[in-house]
Amino acid sequence: MNPEPSNPLLPLVQQSLTQLLDYCRKNNWAGHDPYDALNSQVFNAVPFFQNYPCRLVFTQAMKRLPVNLRPLFLVSREQNPKGLALFISTLVRLQEINLFNDKQQITSLINRLIELRSPDMPHYCWGYNFDWQGRHGLTPKFSPNIICTSFAANAFLDAFDKYKNSEYLDIAVSAGRFLLTGLEISKEATGLCFSYTTVGQSKVHNANLLGAALLARLYKATGEQEFLDYSSKAMSYSVSRQNSDGSWFYGEHATQKWIDNFHTGFNLGAIKRFCEYTGNTEYLKNIQKGYAFFKKHFFTSEAIPKYFHNRLYPIDIHSVAQSIITLVEMKDIDQNAMQTLEPMLFWTMKNMRSKQGYFYFQKKRYFTNRNSYMRWSQAWMLYGLAILMKELGNK
Repeated sequence: MNPEPSNPLLPLVQQSLTQLLDYCRKNNWAGHDPYDALNSQVFNAVPFFQNYPCRLVFTQAMKRLPVNLRPLFLVSREQNPKGLALFISTLVRLQEINLFNDKQQITSLINRLIELRSPDMPHYCWGYNFDWQGRHGLTPKFSPNIICTSFAANAFLDAFDKYKNSEYLDIAVSAGRFLLTGLEISKEATGLCFSYTTVGQSKVHNANLLGAALLARLYKATGEQEFLDYSSKAMSYSVSRQNSDGSWFYGEHATQKWIDNFHTGFNLGAIKRFCEYTGNTEYLKNIQKGYAFFKKHFFTSEAIPKYFHNRLYPIDIHSVAQSIITLVEMKDIDQNAMQTLEPMLFWTMKNMRSKQGYFYFQKKRYFTNRNSYMRWSQAWMLYGLAILMKELGNK
């Protein structure tokens, strides 16, 4: 039985969610990605381009161009492990509120996510489906990282909670073991920090906190003390790096000193879930302080979500999706959260949603990048809308 439309947002959210779900299914949950340029058959056929500057420039150019040239450069539309994890978590939630009843589809996505695990690794783990050129080096396709693995493991835990299939729990536990044994771990007096990938010791706070929240959830599910010990130390490390105004820099490296919307939202959600899974209330003040910064600095007076704390553009659909999630997650400490959500959603539907039901990538000062990205845009918006739909239906 569908929830009654007692809230003015409910029909808008349900309509956009239904259309976006239909769009994703018709495209077999596959699409392009802002960072998939190096999957280009054309680029890879030219030996001269196989170096750091060319890879970085080509990746950034393909990401920033308002016209999608990927078909021209023979970049295929693919399923992304993190995107599939978000779709699984979304569909489980929709099934709980009777808006999705195709369990076979969920099982198919779960099996596909299992197929896309990183090869030749002793534990379950996942990476992106493309070579990823960053400032600090090249990460090969499907090379495991803590972000993809954490989202995938949480998807298996969502499925386990719903269907009680012990295989799903076993896979999630294996992914937790990957965090403990497959990543570089920096240990300091304030705690520990998991590296983003299996190479190097990058200290990125949203990655560390999401990993900590996953381990706390695994502790709650299994009672294994080792998961709690690592989780608590990782949480302590990144919480101790919270700035005096409540914000976090993206990471500890000198080139990572920016503050943005969705990574801040990741941090807040991860700390809140840690507290819920463990019963530890030590960090509630950090959540409140961080959320106050989030609410003050990441929205305009018209409730338009900002990417960075100190400027408006680009307005990114990932920031919109995470803003929905964070406002719902923080409703217990902010009675006015829905007052921000409502105008933000109406603005988004008017300015960043296509007639086909998918959402645009970014809105710049002078133009809108209307490219459709399955992981970055559609998976995140579907996930955010499902979380909001469940919240509205429980009213």
